[in-house]
Amino acid sequence: MKKPVLVVASVLAGIVLLSSCQKEEVTAPLVIPTSYDASKFDQNAAAQLAVVTAINDMTNEAKKGRVLGGKVSDATMKTIFAAGNPSAKSQTTTYFAGRLENEWFTETAKASGTTYTPGDPKTKGQGGMYGGYLFDENGLEIEQLIEKGTFGATLFNHAVSLVNGPMTVATADQLMAIMGVSPLFPNSATATSSARPDRAMGNYAARRDKNDGNGLYTKLKNDFLKLQAALKAGDKYNKERDEAVDGIMENWEKVNAATIINYCHSVIGTMSQTTTTDAQKSSALHAYGECVGFAHGFRTISRKKITDAQLDEILTLLNAPATGTPTSYLFITDPANQLPKLQQIITKLQNIYGFSAAEIEDFKKNWVSEQKR
Repeated sequence: MKKPVLVVASVLAGIVLLSSCQKEEVTAPLVIPTSYDASKFDQNAAAQLAVVTAINDMTNEAKKGRVLGGKVSDATMKTIFAAGNPSAKSQTTTYFAGRLENEWFTETAKASGTTYTPGDPKTKGQGGMYGGYLFDENGLEIEQLIEKGTFGATLFNHAVSLVNGPMTVATADQLMAIMGVSPLFPNSATATSSARPDRAMGNYAARRDKNDGNGLYTKLKNDFLKLQAALKAGDKYNKERDEAVDGIMENWEKVNAATIINYCHSVIGTMSQTTTTDAQKSSALHAYGECVGFAHGFRTISRKKITDAQLDEILTLLNAPATGTPTSYLFITDPANQLPKLQQIITKLQNIYGFSAAEIEDFKKNWVSEQKR
């Protein structure tokens, strides 16, 4: 008659033991350090660092056209773009690589070595230097498509392939390197701020950050620290790993959008003045070209919030349609009718990314310069 009691006791003991084992298997919270382990950074991210350097080298070739008489080499830019393993070309969207090699490198070389007057029919088909910058015949600074465009079409595109593939501890270094964020987190690209300053989009993340602990650069820093910690800790922390990846990609894209907003503000501020000099007009057209580059580079990329249709709307408002002839010069020859388009772009980006009114105001400034970081 006592056997059932023994059976019940045995079952209860098993439940208690099982419960105890389950408690022991609860994963401890991820410990996130306050500094990044960069001991293998250069080794792990050699390929990504080389791609960023290649873009810098292409840009420097294009910048030769900023000097009157300076000639830009189409062949040199194509060689730099295709060199290396992996090459910058191999990491670039097919769409953007085709535009660079079949159109924009050639246009930059063609415009170099002469002068340009925006809207003057005599310069039709040629372009040239105006103020301190080199423009095509339509007033578009192709250099900004070569540099700022590849920040999206090459660097962000490569980052997408990294986070969509198998992830190891090395991936954190590679993702950080391809964005251009320094593992020292100086929050600045100035040479005096750090032994290893930020580069590429890391530079623009710093510019958009007030250094108050709440900005886009700070959020990126926190997610890179979290990502490295999660990858080191193993598969039990895949949730934290994925959260960090999502944060990095989201805030990188926000930096891109915030920088377009910054340059829209710049053009509006300059060209809203009663009188402007050629130097100011040239600077405004340069800032405008940055908008085009940052926007155009994100076309056809996956894993982004903004759609290609929305990007095409923005490029159309910029008078630089993705498939059409730009009329970029109108922003300085007819500002009264063109500047409202830039405000429309600011509003569109604010709605897409949920930026607050305070953030839109903050994006007017280059905080690295403001704070002399």
